[in-house]
Amino acid sequence: MDAATFRSERDQAATWFRALRDEIVAAFETLEQTHSEGPFAEAPAGRFEVTETRRKSDDGGDAGGGLMSVMRGGRVFEKVGVNVSEVYGTLAPRAQAAMAARKGIPGMEDDPRFWASGISLVAHMQNPHVPAVHMNTRMFWTPHAWWFGGGSDLNPCLEKADDTAHFHETLRAYLDPHGAGHYPRLKAWADEYFFIPHRGRARGVGGIFLDDHCTGDWEADFALIRDIGRSFLPAYLPLVERRRSEPFDDAAREAQLIHRGLYAEYNLVYDRGTKFGLETGHDPDAVLMSLPPLAKWV
Repeated sequence: MDAATFRSERDQAATWFRALRDEIVAAFETLEQTHSEGPFAEAPAGRFEVTETRRKSDDGGDAGGGLMSVMRGGRVFEKVGVNVSEVYGTLAPRAQAAMAARKGIPGMEDDPRFWASGISLVAHMQNPHVPAVHMNTRMFWTPHAWWFGGGSDLNPCLEKADDTAHFHETLRAYLDPHGAGHYPRLKAWADEYFFIPHRGRARGVGGIFLDDHCTGDWEADFALIRDIGRSFLPAYLPLVERRRSEPFDDAAREAQLIHRGLYAEYNLVYDRGTKFGLETGHDPDAVLMSLPPLAKWV
């Protein structure tokens, strides 16, 4: 890829991730402001606190950063983070290992430069009937390779078959125009990726996931990653609207806190994005935004 082409594609990707972030933040704040019945309806509506983040480089130079947007203690969201970043520099060997699913990144030994941009979202909800959710999409570049990754998955503590069906059917509808084989392949990948070996179970009811995605056709691959991002709000918002006013008891809250412990275990032990962020010197508060505000272990 020549330098001019890379700059154009880099700018398109970073602009898209920022636009998706803005759309999701606006939609979530609207949910807060319009919640008017059921539990937490009398609480103040939450708003996002936005903080600039910076990546630390080995030599102290500019290495990029992003925006961390976090809402805490609202009517609908107990904690939700929507982060966007654009980082660059050089990668040490351990960071190279955390960067991608592949065993090795071509050419990194001789030229360890990289650029990466993406959006990452995790929502932990007030009402145990509303499922927690995760979504991210990203683009990586090195002088010898580029690829996209990301996906979304649903993490209810109280599983509801109709919610799971809606989430998956929406993801399929956005993927099918790119080829009928995408949804089953990415669903199977998510089932494998979001599995917790030491618990012998998945962390939720699945979704879609891909990594190292590079067919050689950047426009087609970027279109796919955009539709993965576009699918998020129509897949998730109807579930929030359906469940946010349902009454719940102490047993449901207990189940929610225990399930959050499961989520925290996965993100701290297995999640590739967490490892990459910490290994490359990104703001640890932004990297660990995914952790729940409260959790419990039995």
